[in-house]
Amino acid sequence: MEAFIQRRKRKAMSEMNVVPYIDVMLVLLIIFMVAAPLISQGVDVDLPRADAEPLPDDQRQPLVATVDREGNYFLNMGDNQDSPMSAVDLATLVAAHLQLDPETPVVVRGDGQVAYAQVVQLMVLLQRAGAPKVGLMTQPPE
Repeated sequence: MEAFIQRRKRKAMSEMNVVPYIDVMLVLLIIFMVAAPLISQGVDVDLPRADAEPLPDDQRQPLVATVDREGNYFLNMGDNQDSPMSAVDLATLVAAHLQLDPETPVVVRGDGQVAYAQVVQLMVLLQRAGAPKVGLMTQPPE
């Protein structure tokens, strides 16, 4: 007689191994926890697009704060528009003008050779003076 070998049938495993997915999720969680504070820092600015349209003619004349390559500040209002002014004077003039007309747009015009830190300092100065939004002035592409 043949010996009957009793074979045990194995059931197919219907459970999914989720350990690799948990590992991936933990790595992503760590990456996002590290990156989140870096994203939220900085000055809130509406950056212009490369093909930005010019301001419409019916809009108010914007306040243009300029920083040249030496780091001097200028403002397009007042009697001495071509003479440099201090940061305190610029902030005072912008704050006074924005109290009279809070809807006036504020634009920063920075020299291409000026350090990025000086443009950011000017934007922070304008923000502290009460400008809700600060735009960046550019030249159209050639």
